[in-house]
Amino acid sequence: MTDFGRRSAMQSVVEPNNGRSNIPLPSTIKKPTPHGRMSMAGPALRGPMPQVPGTNPRLSMMRSQNLNPLLQSASKPGFGRTPMHNNTRRGSMWAGGAQIGPLPGGQGSAKDTRPLRDKQFQARMRQDIVTWLLSNGYDVPPQILQNVSNKDFRSVFERLVTLLDSSWPFELDRRLEEQFLQPLRALRYPYVGQIDLKWIVTPATPHSWPHLLGVLHWLAETGRMRMHYVDSDDVTLQNSSVVPEQFDDINHHEALAMDHYIASYAVFLEGKDAFPEQERILEERYGKLVKDGQVVAELDESKEQSMQVQNELEMLTESPAPIEKLKEDFARIKRDKAKFEEILRRCEHQKEKRIKFLERETAELANAVSSLEKLQAEKQRLADVVKVQNLTPEEVIRMNTEHETLSRDVETLKHKIAETNQAVVKLEVSLTRKVSDAEEALDLYNNLLSNLGLFPPLPPPLEEIDLTLDLNSAAANPQNLLSGPDIRVVVKPTLSKVAEIKRTERALVESERIKVDDELDQLTLECENMDEEVMEISNKVNGLSDQADELREVAQQEALVSNAEASRLERDLAQARTSAMANGVGVKSRMQALQIAYREQVDKVNRLKDETMRAIIKNSSDIFMFKEEVSKQLKHLRDVAEAN
Repeated sequence: MTDFGRRSAMQSVVEPNNGRSNIPLPSTIKKPTPHGRMSMAGPALRGPMPQVPGTNPRLSMMRSQNLNPLLQSASKPGFGRTPMHNNTRRGSMWAGGAQIGPLPGGQGSAKDTRPLRDKQFQARMRQDIVTWLLSNGYDVPPQILQNVSNKDFRSVFERLVTLLDSSWPFELDRRLEEQFLQPLRALRYPYVGQIDLKWIVTPATPHSWPHLLGVLHWLAETGRMRMHYVDSDDVTLQNSSVVPEQFDDINHHEALAMDHYIASYAVFLEGKDAFPEQERILEERYGKLVKDGQVVAELDESKEQSMQVQNELEMLTESPAPIEKLKEDFARIKRDKAKFEEILRRCEHQKEKRIKFLERETAELANAVSSLEKLQAEKQRLADVVKVQNLTPEEVIRMNTEHETLSRDVETLKHKIAETNQAVVKLEVSLTRKVSDAEEALDLYNNLLSNLGLFPPLPPPLEEIDLTLDLNSAAANPQNLLSGPDIRVVVKPTLSKVAEIKRTERALVESERIKVDDELDQLTLECENMDEEVMEISNKVNGLSDQADELREVAQQEALVSNAEASRLERDLAQARTSAMANGVGVKSRMQALQIAYREQVDKVNRLKDETMRAIIKNSSDIFMFKEEVSKQLKHLRDVAEAN
């Protein structure tokens, strides 16, 4: 609660760079912006500011951006009094405190839609208010709001406001109607424009009590919501004590930035413009986040995964659609199916030819066996006939001689038949080998056709040509041994065309490869040129950085000179005041002249500071943007080179 109240003076930090990034980094958080600090004589060329007696003349450095009414405080912290010899307070140019005028955006004129005149709703509101006061340690009677008096109403109102802002300055010697609207405006009560201060005198009247009861009920509900919000440990509370060592939430960054600005503001109110200790604490806190090896490893891993995903995305983008590949595979599978069916048909055809050849050979063997049996039976019959014949010796000798001659002729014929059979067997073996070699050559030829994609159907414009050959070893005519297209007329010219097409395609691919190599060499040369340009630009950037450092040093020297001059003028002003007290009214003109000179000198110092900071920020931003653009171009060029 104490830390929450301490934060209420400065709730948020103005977003730098027009909202591009609201994460404060150690390298970018230097000190509070100089635009928030006002000169002792007020802003240049600006009308007089309203002054409230008895308050601090120096207010917040920064404009509050937190519009959450639960986190806003209507009071100011106790510190922050500028050592000036006056007792007036100039209102903040950022209007961070209580608002005296109407709320912006027409909030004070909104129409109240609550059923305030409903008796049941009023009873429920009274019960909620009393319950909230009792739960916070205020001993009030339950019937205090039944017929409320001006004193009881003031007591309840002040307690409810105190629960929201414990440091709100209620003055007991002033009437309630004189200090009733200020806390409501500060807490942004939406229906403040409908309240008539005459109601405060007699709050229990029927026409005024519903509205005043609605005010009390709204304060009680707002306090309950604020308590719930403060106790919720939400990250938007900007409590740096609950910020973990490793974080990436913007609210955690804003919590650390808030602590830094509060500590720097306290030093600033002491009259110092440098905050090295506060910057060191913030840098050490962010150093824990940056130097953690696990975070760096996770960051590298995330970068690698991002690169892999990017490469996969580029590959998927550049590659054709999967449906196209599936269509190509489907067409190829259909072609393979047609080829396999053709091969299966040919194998079935060859199987049928082999079966018919075996049946024919079996029939011929059976005929040869039956002929042999007939010849043996004829031989036996002839031998029986010879036995029963009555021949003379001369006939027998002649017959024996003829038989011997015939026997020798038969032997000769048998020998010739045996030799002929041997020659036939040799020729059959040779023929079988040659047929086997021919079949192997045809199988090899068909396999080559299948591997080269020349199996029917052929690619256009040769889809009508069938290059497959088949061997018919049982054909009697040698011209019918090969079934299929003619080798000299069809096969050789077609294969020559296919070879010419493949040579042309290979020449095109080789030309494309040479072209890609030339483009790669050009890209490599461009990369080298780009590296040289980057080196030159880096040298220019270093030169600009040196110039910015020189400009900063010159600005600091001028600021020191201006500060010395301001100190001298302030001493002269003090002396002038002393002399004025001694010499009377005649010295007032000189004192006013010195005050004007002092104001001009302070304005000049502030302008120099502003111009210097703007120049440094602009140069740093330009250098950063230039480095970012060069890095993006180099990365794009490297990706293009790797992709090619």
